[in-house]
Amino acid sequence: MAEIKENGKLYLVATPIGNLEDITLRALKTLKEVDTILAEDTRKTKQLLNHFEISKPLISFYRHNEGIKIDYVLSLLKSGNNLALVSDAGTPAISDPGEDLVRACIENNITVIPIPGAVAFIQGLICSGLDTTKFVFEGFLSVNKRVRRERLKELQEEKRTMIFYEAPHKLKRTIDDLYNTFGPERNVVFAREITKIYEEFLRFTLQEAKEYYDDKEIKGEFVIILEGKKVIDEDIINETPIDILMESYLKEGMDKKEAMKKIAKEKGITKSEVYKYLLKE
Repeated sequence: MAEIKENGKLYLVATPIGNLEDITLRALKTLKEVDTILAEDTRKTKQLLNHFEISKPLISFYRHNEGIKIDYVLSLLKSGNNLALVSDAGTPAISDPGEDLVRACIENNITVIPIPGAVAFIQGLICSGLDTTKFVFEGFLSVNKRVRRERLKELQEEKRTMIFYEAPHKLKRTIDDLYNTFGPERNVVFAREITKIYEEFLRFTLQEAKEYYDDKEIKGEFVIILEGKKVIDEDIINETPIDILMESYLKEGMDKKEAMKKIAKEKGITKSEVYKYLLKE
């Protein structure tokens, strides 16, 4: 009777996001022990492996071939091979290939094991100085102008810290969209080239960010950490004069009609009463 092989395991191995010293001992051990490594870019992974004197077969596994490679990868795992999945940098399946493969492994009773390490957006958040108790990771915004702006509009009332990834050639466009959506006074942090030689954290309002990057040659990969909408105590709102509230909401990027509607709701009065008050001013 033919021997039935146990399924292999899939290891999700986090690799450095810039500084090679950030790889973990467990990650190195795993990469040495698996049968094959699935790599987003085999050339970049080869450089990493060569640096640590690791020699393993590599299979190209990136976003645009993930769908057609999954069946093949599953066949390797079902044949008893242990595989490691790595992205170009950081943790696989976070804005990188891997999510669909993990789901397929779970559906096929194949064990998936995380090998923790660097995640760029976490490093950006913890050094931002903004609220870390609650946050939402948005990854890369859509390249489609309409879809991107609709998503940002959906986030206008978001009170948690928001985190985005962005490429250098798209940064100015994204700053404009953030400015137009959240207003000039919203605080934002730009974390560039995290863990690399030219790492920097720049802290601005969106108005200051527009002015700073307007004539700059932009290089490097960015994590953008945006302050959530501030929660104002209802008692304070009720005590705050209408004209001060109007000025505050206009600074946040609301138009006058939207601001008047919001003030009327908060004060428990009609929009016409808000309008009459402002006329007196």
